[in-house]
Amino acid sequence: MGIEQAIFRRTELLLGNEPMAQLAEKRVIIFGVGGVGSWCAESLVRSGIRRLTIVDSDRVCITNINRQLMATTKTVGMVKVEALRDRLLTINPGAEITAMQQIFSAETAASFDIAGYDYVIDAIDSLKDKALLILMACQAKVGFFSSMGAALKLDPTRIRTAEFWKIQGDPLARALRKRFKRDGQYPRRKFLCVYSDELLQNKGQNATCGTEQCMCPKAKNGPGDPALLNHEWCSSKAQINGTLAHITAIFGFMLAGLVVQDAVKSAKMP
Repeated sequence: MGIEQAIFRRTELLLGNEPMAQLAEKRVIIFGVGGVGSWCAESLVRSGIRRLTIVDSDRVCITNINRQLMATTKTVGMVKVEALRDRLLTINPGAEITAMQQIFSAETAASFDIAGYDYVIDAIDSLKDKALLILMACQAKVGFFSSMGAALKLDPTRIRTAEFWKIQGDPLARALRKRFKRDGQYPRRKFLCVYSDELLQNKGQNATCGTEQCMCPKAKNGPGDPALLNHEWCSSKAQINGTLAHITAIFGFMLAGLVVQDAVKSAKMP
């Protein structure tokens, strides 16, 4: 028995030989590998996806440790996609993990071959970039699933899936719908999203790294790198909200589950 056959023996028992073979051939790209996308990537690789591209421009910040899969005290300062790729290859050394330290935006969108993938996963935070990815993915003939906001949540039982236009109680979905209506551009087809209608408020101070000067180290240059002393990888967002690992992980796992479920269903079709 080969190493991959042994790794996925339990999965194959449940799904069967042909669906497992189909999963191994699917090409998946995840945009954003933070609290949601990192767990989605892990679940996909553990489920038998071998051809995975992960896209994110950030480095690991110490405040990522509470919820992001690859964020530990040893990876602070590392490029997120590289740290995550290293982790995923320890799960399945035979997987083809492409790590792209790049932001998806109007300026870079053309460099991504969206139509060349079987599945596109949206775990982007930026409203304008998220809206653009939704428009492009819905225009292409690919499987597409999107995560709405996972911050300011506590109750895991309120996490669910729904078609984008039927989501209620999620501020990000509401903002996206408003933007589509404003611009007169709408997704060309329906798509499923993971969301929660729970919305709490921040109770603590809106701190970043807890220091006036961020000491996040580059992995290769060691701690105290002068180039990083006045830069906080984690504080570039306009607003920072509280998050919890069990919530972001469930969001990510549900996205992965939608991919696996769809792929298995397709494999069983005559």
